[in-house]
Amino acid sequence: MKLHTDYRQRVVIDTTAMDWTPSPLPGVERKPLDRDGAEVARATSLVRYAPGSSFSAHTHGGGEEFYVCDGVFEDEHGAYPAGTYVRNPIGSRHIPKSPQGCTILVKLWQFEDGDTAQFSVDTVTAEWRPGRVPGQREILLHQFGDEVVKLIDFAPGCTSLFHAHDGGEEVLVLSGTLSDEFGDYPAGTWYRVPPGSSHTPFSRDGCRIWFKAGHLPPRAKLPGL
Repeated sequence: MKLHTDYRQRVVIDTTAMDWTPSPLPGVERKPLDRDGAEVARATSLVRYAPGSSFSAHTHGGGEEFYVCDGVFEDEHGAYPAGTYVRNPIGSRHIPKSPQGCTILVKLWQFEDGDTAQFSVDTVTAEWRPGRVPGQREILLHQFGDEVVKLIDFAPGCTSLFHAHDGGEEVLVLSGTLSDEFGDYPAGTWYRVPPGSSHTPFSRDGCRIWFKAGHLPPRAKLPGL
């Protein structure tokens, strides 16, 4: 399966308008955002666990990172409530479950060689740092090479700096509405913009976003360029 695998293209998805599709295991459903492969694939998805559901034991051949949007995700390593960011590197293994039910944003097979850290960050208790401009604050979740992952808050009326993303940018709007010169992105919007793209993000009423940048191939290495 190939879904949004052309990284030269800008992709904007209202995930609230998507239907959930069943996974191979009962009680676990998905909304695919990008995918390159079959059941084992380079993929970005929203995954919903019904209360009491679980997934079979598996090894992450290409690594896994996820952010818990709601509920509580669990495995043999611990319980991860809403607001937790988790990285499971290449070769890690676990048995996911959710007695209470949960929804996660998950990315598979997207780790760089040498990125071997396994950890979790509870953003509910983590320390916020000042962002790039007044009215913006952030929590650094992960950084390796050119890749950076953050949680970012925009206060009402906050406008960030004009900037370009040499390694692309990917955002899930968790609450409120993020905007830029290309449009408005209310809560539940996922977008991915290609390497070399630029914009000036702002928020009229305030918002919170999960943000990832620097992880896409440089524009010069993209097919057809």
